[in-house]
Amino acid sequence: MKPAPFEYAAPSTLEEALGLLGEEARPLAGGQSLVPLLNFRLARPELVVDINGVSELDFLHADDGVLRIGALTRQGTLERSELVADRWSLLTQAVRMAGHPQIRSRGTVGGSVAHADPAAELPVALTALDARFHARSPRGSRTLGADELFLGPLTTALEPDELLVEIEVAVPPEGTRATFVEHARTHGDFAICGAAVALVPRDHAAIALLGAGPTPVRAAGAEHAFVDGADAREVASMAASGIEDDYRRALTSELVRQALEEVAA
Repeated sequence: MKPAPFEYAAPSTLEEALGLLGEEARPLAGGQSLVPLLNFRLARPELVVDINGVSELDFLHADDGVLRIGALTRQGTLERSELVADRWSLLTQAVRMAGHPQIRSRGTVGGSVAHADPAAELPVALTALDARFHARSPRGSRTLGADELFLGPLTTALEPDELLVEIEVAVPPEGTRATFVEHARTHGDFAICGAAVALVPRDHAAIALLGAGPTPVRAAGAEHAFVDGADAREVASMAASGIEDDYRRALTSELVRQALEEVAA
């Protein structure tokens, strides 16, 4: 397959990139999501804005305990970061399940988030960690939570002239233990379902589900039940209760149970 004809631009600054975006334009970062859409002609933009030259969006560092991830940060960079593995291990675990090393070497963190695939690992992990998503447009800046950003499959609240520029993740509470679990038919394939779980035993719980809906699903009721003393099996059943498909519901419940028992041990 070949993409429909389009114009190409490669800005070197954020301001230049923002000036090119609009209704008929699409930003290109790692290309792991957009290029297949172009090739299958599921996306037909008049202009592709290649933002790989915008170096100011490529960063990964911590300020006062807050992790800041530039939208152009490669998934492989996140995977190899000792800083992330030490303080935000849930992200390390999640990104290692995202496709294969070749994909992670090109794919960007911001691209995965903006693509909003309901089977993607990073949006789920970032949802569990209460990440904040910073967006810019020629009209100004705004910050969104996961519940505001993710609207549906491959759909976010980002406007056509708006670009995700940074992801901010606060340091988890002291004593947090976290794990990411999923089930896929083959290694590197899209997961059928999964869960990101972060716990401070009997004090704090975060459970975000992959494949349980059109967006990452935060299982708030199950989180409260865990803090109130419910056991792992009961909490897992509550977390998966809203899933209509019997197989997916049972599989999700089992994955959450395993994750809870692992991090609560």
